[in-house]
Amino acid sequence: MGVVPAPRALALAQSEGLDLVEVAPTAVPPVCRITDYGKWRYEAQQREKEAKKKQRTVTWKEIRMAPKINGHDLDTKIRTATRLLDEGDKLKVVVRFRGRELAHPDRGRTLLIEMAERLKEHGIVERAPLLEGRQMVMVMNPVRGQPAAKPAAATTAPAPSPAPGQPAAAATATPPGPPPARATPPAAPSAARPAGPPAAPRTATRTQRPA
Repeated sequence: MGVVPAPRALALAQSEGLDLVEVAPTAVPPVCRITDYGKWRYEAQQREKEAKKKQRTVTWKEIRMAPKINGHDLDTKIRTATRLLDEGDKLKVVVRFRGRELAHPDRGRTLLIEMAERLKEHGIVERAPLLEGRQMVMVMNPVRGQPAAKPAAATTAPAPSPAPGQPAAAATATPPGPPPARATPPAAPSAARPAGPPAAPRTATRTQRPA
């Protein structure tokens, strides 16, 4: 309706039995809509619920271990990290150094790199191992939305379906090869002459002329 004074817009809404709802108060001039306020509020709440369903909160999880951890405890830590990454949590792996252990930070770095290598199918390293005071920290993100590898499509063309009333073709297909040689049809037999009496032998007759 364009720019309308507020008293006139309110009178128009009341004349139609509706409400004057301000939908954009920061605009100049403010934008209002003549509608049912209860219905408009309900639709706005439904839109907020749908937006919250699509949102995902990132939860931080932390795993702590010592540089002298044994193999069985490391396997337990890796199983826990795998479960957390599969659930979509962000993982913070911390190696704490005590006393003279701080003189060998390479052990903690080697341990974190090994752990990242064993978790590469479940998470990716966001921040490489970094020494912060008396602890070394590595951050990993979960692997999300990785498409599964699709099998290669078969190159063999599908066999045509048999016509109704005809038997189905054999399951095993004959491999393609050179076309078979065409057989030469046998020559047609010649017509036999009817048998008859044997022909009489020819005798040569010589006539004598008078001298």
